[in-house]
Amino acid sequence: MITITEQATDKIKELLEAENIPNLFLRLGVKSGGCSGFTYGMGFDEDQSADDIEYTIHGLKVVVDADSSKYLNGLEIDFKEAAMGGGFTMHNPNAIATCGCGTSFRTAEDAGKPNPEQC
Repeated sequence: MITITEQATDKIKELLEAENIPNLFLRLGVKSGGCSGFTYGMGFDEDQSADDIEYTIHGLKVVVDADSSKYLNGLEIDFKEAAMGGGFTMHNPNAIATCGCGTSFRTAEDAGKPNPEQC
């Protein structure tokens, strides 16, 4: 299960509308890299495979590839406004270590392949 706050969902929907491409959805994923071993992937996509896991969260279509789903189970995404702009935050209960940039993590079962140049 993945949770996206209403504020984050509203921001994602706003960004999707600006793209003006039919059938576009949010894709979440994880790949090796970053300071801690894994990095989050979050972007828009319009291609879906049979192995993808699909969620509907606050009316937003969210797709996760099957390999990433074990690392994202329980993930909470929020959006915070700040004086210097805003940004999405990730709270992942599977992460036992994260790096300062907040986009890299590792789990108790898997350390990934760290790449400090990506941080």
